[in-house]
Amino acid sequence: MDLASLQVFQTAVRERSFSRAAEKLYRTQPAVSISIRKLENWVGQPLFVRGSGAKMLTDAGLLLSEYADRMLNLREEIRKGMQQLRGLERGQLSIGVNESSIHALLPALDRYRRMHPGIQVHVHRVFSRDVPREVLNHQLDIGVISYLPEERELTATEFYRDSLVLVVWPGHRLAKLKDVDIGELGQEQFIAHIVASPYRQRVVQMFARHRVPLQMAIELPTIESIKRCVEMKRGIAIVPRMCAEREIARGDLRELRIRQMRVVRKLYLVYRQDRPLTAAAQELVEMMKKKPTRKTATSSA
Repeated sequence: MDLASLQVFQTAVRERSFSRAAEKLYRTQPAVSISIRKLENWVGQPLFVRGSGAKMLTDAGLLLSEYADRMLNLREEIRKGMQQLRGLERGQLSIGVNESSIHALLPALDRYRRMHPGIQVHVHRVFSRDVPREVLNHQLDIGVISYLPEERELTATEFYRDSLVLVVWPGHRLAKLKDVDIGELGQEQFIAHIVASPYRQRVVQMFARHRVPLQMAIELPTIESIKRCVEMKRGIAIVPRMCAEREIARGDLRELRIRQMRVVRKLYLVYRQDRPLTAAAQELVEMMKKKPTRKTATSSA
């Protein structure tokens, strides 16, 4: 039994005639009769009452007609669903990103959702070092990382550039300055992110290279808690500028440029090379493959 045979059968049932069914389907009447006989052989009993043509169904014919309707309707639903996927009217998108990089992604996700409200977007918090593995294991459609991956199976597309900045509270002794020499920071208490990253290591190496003590008095698990701690005057911090934009704009934090620090953070979308992206994922990639966004300021590093 196949869907084509079921369609022939259902057309004969609706038309109550093999000849009219053949006309509707642009087939010959013998071809229609052959399809019906194949169905009867599969069912094991007649579908139409003998001598009635296609006017009267047997009990088997009535039962098959009910199931045929469901199956043909389901085929139509599948067809429409596939059209909707291609047309971005429905679908799902799974993205992996760490805590800080989500700030760069939110404006694009907002535009994406406004353009394609039928797409369900699932954003998973993943340590940056784990993102490539999750993409390769098919757990994520797209990942966001701040380094070029070593895995050759992945494509990396830059979409955002940011800088690291020093932030202090408004009443801090350095708050009125635009930039500061690293040597002036040796007595300061720093609030650091507890998660190791290439950028944290670069900052540590920078202080060591200039032989300036880096006193990390407090280590916290999130950027939000670090900013809050700075606002509470418990120390100062070096953070990605995009994560502190609102506080800087409101005047809750002051940003300074460390003269010796030139750290540009590049963010990349990563996805597999060996399989096509879904239509939903491809749309986001194309949206973000345009000129990379730069979020740096004259007073930032």
